[in-house]
Amino acid sequence: MFSSFCSKIRYINSNNSLLTRGLKSDLHIKWVRPEKIACWHPKKTGDLVPLKNIYMPEFPLQFQNSHELKTANEYVRKVFSCDFMGRRYAMELYRQKLINEVKSNILDSTSCEVQIASMTANIRNLQNHFEIAPRDKLSRVAMKEIIDKRKKRLKYLRTWDYKKFEWLLEKLEIEYRPHPVYERVERKKSLRRLTSQWCDMVKTKKLNIYQKELDSQKVSFLEHKVETLKWARKEEIECGITPTILESEIEAAQKQLEEWQTIMNEKKKGEVV
Repeated sequence: MFSSFCSKIRYINSNNSLLTRGLKSDLHIKWVRPEKIACWHPKKTGDLVPLKNIYMPEFPLQFQNSHELKTANEYVRKVFSCDFMGRRYAMELYRQKLINEVKSNILDSTSCEVQIASMTANIRNLQNHFEIAPRDKLSRVAMKEIIDKRKKRLKYLRTWDYKKFEWLLEKLEIEYRPHPVYERVERKKSLRRLTSQWCDMVKTKKLNIYQKELDSQKVSFLEHKVETLKWARKEEIECGITPTILESEIEAAQKQLEEWQTIMNEKKKGEVV
């Protein structure tokens, strides 16, 4: 007795599973788990351009105004170049160039724009570093802190001076991307949303088809309406009854018919072209 009951349950479950599988296959919905983007990636940080190629034979920042190096021989100039002294000096030069583009005066070193430009240089340098060493955890933590600080400064500037905020984004070639609202990615929830979108799309498509069908019948309907109104008014007058249908109603229907005839003729011309 118990074995037959279990077999019935298995049969029902198998039929239900077949039905649900058939239902899922009929819907043209395919859900793919979104790719996880690292916090340091330009898609998350908002940097539209990567770190530009730094001219390494250039002198470091502290030797830019040195008259002796300008007149020195080739070997001395090479020793005092960024190519020989290291990438750190080249990055200081790149950072200073970004700061010079946004600072308001010569002595400006602590304004919000200068801080954002300095952080932007650091972020782009670390992004370039992660392409070579993606498992550097210490640099990852440091970069996450810099990104959060820059977002905080951009949010402050956006609140208090929106024109300068837009100008700075254009100057540094970055996008403001605030902290997103966290939502857990779930397959069932995503499938429900996709199903709802699919149903809305099917509904809209069918409504558009039905509307086109009604529009195509509107001219014949209005012609029949005008003829019927004229006939009814004529019959009422012949019977000696005060006509309930006014001339203005017939004129309004006639005007509507002419408008729709013009619209349909224009549509036919557009289809032919």
